[in-house]
Amino acid sequence: MKLMAIGALLGALATVPPTTGEDWDACQGAERPKDLECSSVEVPVDWAEPGGHTITLRIARLPATGQRLGTVFSIPGGPGGSGIDDLTYYRGSFSKLRERFDVVSLEPRNATTYGRLPQKCFATGPWLSRPDTQGEYARLGAQVRRSAQECRKIDPGFFDRLDSASVARDIDAIRAALGEERLSFVATSYGGVPAVAYARLFPERIRAMYLDGAVNQLRDAMTDARVRYRTYEAQFGRFLDWCRSGGDACGAGMEARWRKLVAAADRAPIPVKGEPVTYSGFDLQVAAMPNVVGPGPAPEYPRWRQLAQAIRQAEGGDAAGFAKYVQAGIGSLKPPSFVGMNATQCADGLRFRDYRDYRAVRAMGERVSPNLAGMGLWHRLGCTGWPTPVTNPPAPLPSGLPPFLGAGTWTDYEDTADIVRRVPGSGTVRFDGHGHGLYLTGNACVIEHANAYLSDLRLPPAGTTCRPA
Repeated sequence: MKLMAIGALLGALATVPPTTGEDWDACQGAERPKDLECSSVEVPVDWAEPGGHTITLRIARLPATGQRLGTVFSIPGGPGGSGIDDLTYYRGSFSKLRERFDVVSLEPRNATTYGRLPQKCFATGPWLSRPDTQGEYARLGAQVRRSAQECRKIDPGFFDRLDSASVARDIDAIRAALGEERLSFVATSYGGVPAVAYARLFPERIRAMYLDGAVNQLRDAMTDARVRYRTYEAQFGRFLDWCRSGGDACGAGMEARWRKLVAAADRAPIPVKGEPVTYSGFDLQVAAMPNVVGPGPAPEYPRWRQLAQAIRQAEGGDAAGFAKYVQAGIGSLKPPSFVGMNATQCADGLRFRDYRDYRAVRAMGERVSPNLAGMGLWHRLGCTGWPTPVTNPPAPLPSGLPPFLGAGTWTDYEDTADIVRRVPGSGTVRFDGHGHGLYLTGNACVIEHANAYLSDLRLPPAGTTCRPA
């Protein structure tokens, strides 16, 4: 049976509780834990028109195993991740928390598994280039727009409402259906954007907000890029240190060799032998992104070896080392700018305002991160020429919010800390190592601090740091 939550929208920010109760059934699928319960909630496609078309969202619950205090809502990342999958595959991370809380999540409207749009919209997109002129910027915009329109024409009303504020309103409909006056939250990665939208729309309905490696929508493009470039360059420095300490496959002079390779590839792109594709210097930097800044254990990051080998192969005139690990991860010879993901990011305002904005960020990146200047451009370039407007623009957080807790690693701590610093009395936990999504991936130290906050609203002391085991 379905958990119904259709109500009239009162004003721009209101959600009306549903008239029906909840009904949970066993989740379908052999991979689902036996104690994971599922239901559904019906919500408007467009929250500005609550009497219009509706969609049905699946939700799931890991019930409390002890004296129940309330509900913790887990907001998945991506954008495009499924919270039901999170509760399935990271169930063990919530075991202690469940002694006092139900843990609930959803398959959001923008999930790759939701099914309203074809899977190809979430698995494909254009290969981006780095524009050098305003004309090239316009041509890239036309390319992106054509790709987006192919998916948008399937269901324009739905495609235009994949922003994080719509997801936040969906979550509040679930809260009402659960009969909860307030929710506590665990928001991971891009889940931080709908979490911030929820805080802006429904501040009085938050008991606690834990942000883990959260994407930060609140900074302007220039400030955001400056922080990211510093992070990227610091990570590349760790890769270089590993090489200097004798990292296998590196060879001597890696930094100079890398810069020379990127510059040469920008002049004459490097072919991938046996494939109809070439790699520019920009492509090399973007392809290196998961190897340089992605998750992995410390102190030695296994993908560094793979990156060093790919660089050596590219120096010999074959970019196959880059293409093979990109293809193994996402099924494409170069990283595509995924249309489905961009339908959320572009609507959330994570885009360049215009060519001048792009050039300013590019120039700053070339100063701050000479090794990885292309990385800070790629995501926002995917919104160039986007056919729909920003529907969830960045906006300040309201006063009166309870203190937040944020946690992050070498690559995402500053993003998260910047958000929680905007809420008086908040705290952070810094993880001194690689990784992303520390709670879901089972980091015991971070989970202990997060659980103390979520259960007893007890924040860790200032300067708290967790270190790799």
